[in-house]
Amino acid sequence: MFTGIVEAVGEIVALQPKDGDLRLRVKTGKLDLSDVKLGDSIATNGVCLTVVDLPGDGYWADVSAETLAVATLQDWKLGDKVNLEKALTPQTRLGGHMVSGHVDGIGEVVWRKPAARAEQFRLRAPAELAKYIAHKGSITIDGTSLTVNAVDGAEFELTIVPHTIAETVIGGYQAGTKVNLEVDLIARYLERLLLGDAAAEPKSDGLTMEFLAQHGFYKA
Repeated sequence: MFTGIVEAVGEIVALQPKDGDLRLRVKTGKLDLSDVKLGDSIATNGVCLTVVDLPGDGYWADVSAETLAVATLQDWKLGDKVNLEKALTPQTRLGGHMVSGHVDGIGEVVWRKPAARAEQFRLRAPAELAKYIAHKGSITIDGTSLTVNAVDGAEFELTIVPHTIAETVIGGYQAGTKVNLEVDLIARYLERLLLGDAAAEPKSDGLTMEFLAQHGFYKA
């Protein structure tokens, strides 16, 4: 688990395809690796990766074909910058929100514009994730815990303060930039809980307005 508070910006310095998946090396910059050991997890642009080697100035990790299919790793290149966060401990301050490091989908930056000393962004999420994104709710963008300021269908807006711009990869976002999205864990569990016994039925379409009306949660 993570908090979505980025600790450092790293750099992709090696990409090695291996039998349909990928091994990569990240140079970690100012990230303190003194307490990191093999098998530990590091969120890399929001993707929970397991450390398989520690060469001293960074780490190697393996990326499965499933992760390549749902995250922006499929497009990473040598020299790309990535947000880094070590897994939380019982002593960690929960400055953001509970983040699993399991990417739900890929979003896209629609536009960026100044907002006083901050920057305002509009992003577009995949249609199937729109129901999990709420005004003033939390969302994780490339591993950064952020607050949603406005929602319009599958598009939503964020206001990013100067410190976050300077200390994360968000400073490099432009229209068209692809980003990893992880929605709030609570929203996902709540959807599953509301299904009740129907959650055990195969091929469920999930939570629909018809389901809510049938079970007394909504009046048509």
